Amino acid sequence: MKKLKRKKLNGGAVVNENGSATREPECGKKQKLAEIQQALIRDPVDIETLRRAAATKGGLLTDELRRKVWPKLLNINVYDLPHKPGRDVRENHKDYNQVVLDVRRSMKRFPKGMPATERAALQEQLIDMILEILKRNPQLHYYQGYHDVAVTLLLVVGERMAIAMLDKLSNYHLRDFMDPTMDSTKHILNYLMPILEQVDLELHDFMIRAEVGTIFALSWLITWYGHVLPEFKHTLRLYDFFLASHPLMPIYLAATIVLHREKKVKQTECDMAMVHHLLSQIPQDLPYELLIGQAQELFEQYPPSLLAKRAALQSCKSLSISTFQAFQRSTLHQRPDCVLQRLTKAQGSTTSSHAVQHTGLEAALPGERGQLWGKGNRMVKMAVWGLSATLGAAVLAVAQTAMEWGPEVLLQLF
Repeated sequence: MKKLKRKKLNGGAVVNENGSATREPECGKKQKLAEIQQALIRDPVDIETLRRAAATKGGLLTDELRRKVWPKLLNINVYDLPHKPGRDVRENHKDYNQVVLDVRRSMKRFPKGMPATERAALQEQLIDMILEILKRNPQLHYYQGYHDVAVTLLLVVGERMAIAMLDKLSNYHLRDFMDPTMDSTKHILNYLMPILEQVDLELHDFMIRAEVGTIFALSWLITWYGHVLPEFKHTLRLYDFFLASHPLMPIYLAATIVLHREKKVKQTECDMAMVHHLLSQIPQDLPYELLIGQAQELFEQYPPSLLAKRAALQSCKSLSISTFQAFQRSTLHQRPDCVLQRLTKAQGSTTSSHAVQHTGLEAALPGERGQLWGKGNRMVKMAVWGLSATLGAAVLAVAQTAMEWGPEVLLQLF
């Protein structure tokens, strides 16, 4: 049995252009905060330091810092955000009913104790956000679980920034899930077993004999674990990590979770339903920082290119993978917010002086800005739902998982 070689974790990781990580000594919270602030005001912004901060122990520390760093990780200009959706965004939208159903069922994703009126208002914003992205990107297809990503962004950065971030994620990191078929999502899930095979052949073979497949990790992957983690702070920690990493990092984390539970898995009866039930229940006491470090190590030792060769996986089928390096390079030359603010004000002054001479220009500009924003890097759409299951007990186990998402998912699985 192959064992994962545990390198000594020193508390940090620098995420490189290929999405891997290199180690560096742990720094204290105050020093980390100072490094983040310095990285944000450098011109161009020190994106490598921000990625390192997001990936190392504790992540980005506070929501205030996330509101500053998350946009930089996605190359978003905070002074050129999209406008709030109009009420017409809901008119004649093919996904409206499904989005409303999913959002209404998402009450547990909001903080405990939040007043019902405030939660209801946020849910309305969430519906509009999702429909706005789908309207701006007709090539994208909604999937159940997409709202779990959207609500995480909304709760941290607010509606307008969340729309900008969700648009960028939908066209890059999440794009494979937003295809009209399940093929691209199955392709990403298919990386899980080859990782396990490289690290622990005995565990891999046990799961093969049990015919458990990888559907237990589906909701982990497509919601970035937002749907399955009980505490919001853990969700935020993983979002810090994933925003700074390769699009396949969530599947590497899934591998570390399965490996972490190796003994319990092997002690379970080698039966599809039993093993699926065990793996689909994420423990509440997972050592997230340890698992994040191990996921980075696995990525270094067994990068996607190596797994693709060994497992006959074609990375070119994944637009999230094939466009990642270009996306990473696009984030390297961002101006700091203080410069962007000054440029925006200067542009506003020029616009105002021109508006004196050109009647009606003020009314035209917001629409033009919206069009410019909407013309961003539109790539191919991608999203999900529909894996095949085996018969008998296998059907029951998978169906039970699907029912947690709603009967609509069950219909799409079979």
